[in-house]
Amino acid sequence: MEFQTNLGEALLGSASDAIVATDREGRITFWNPGAERVFGFTAEDAVGQSLDLIIPENLRARHWAGFREVMETGVSRYGHGDLLSVPGLTRDGRRISVEFTIVMLRDPAQRVAGTVAVMRDVSRRFEEIRALRRRLAQSGQAGSGS
Repeated sequence: MEFQTNLGEALLGSASDAIVATDREGRITFWNPGAERVFGFTAEDAVGQSLDLIIPENLRARHWAGFREVMETGVSRYGHGDLLSVPGLTRDGRRISVEFTIVMLRDPAQRVAGTVAVMRDVSRRFEEIRALRRRLAQSGQAGSGS
């Protein structure tokens, strides 16, 4: 049992991936060092705040519609290994590309009590893929003129 406790503490305290938990209303209840590294907000800044803290304004309506549906149904297609890729917002206002999966938090009666998202900043990979696609498109245009 001690091993499991240490394992949980090691995972939650990790600075590699962002781990963010919320309640049913989308208020942040847990913010690990990885979330601080990825988004720039300290746990003190983030805990108690709405997820709007890290969601770009133009995506908030779509996010909250999906979040409410997950809270009502207890089902997310991103909880079984499928990754969701979305833009995120950092403390300094930069947009980053984030991939994440979701785990449902449940109360003793098995009702959905909130979520935990495990997120990774994939901005560098996203930009590399976009640059490759641009070069491919340009080389295709160059070849079509002959």
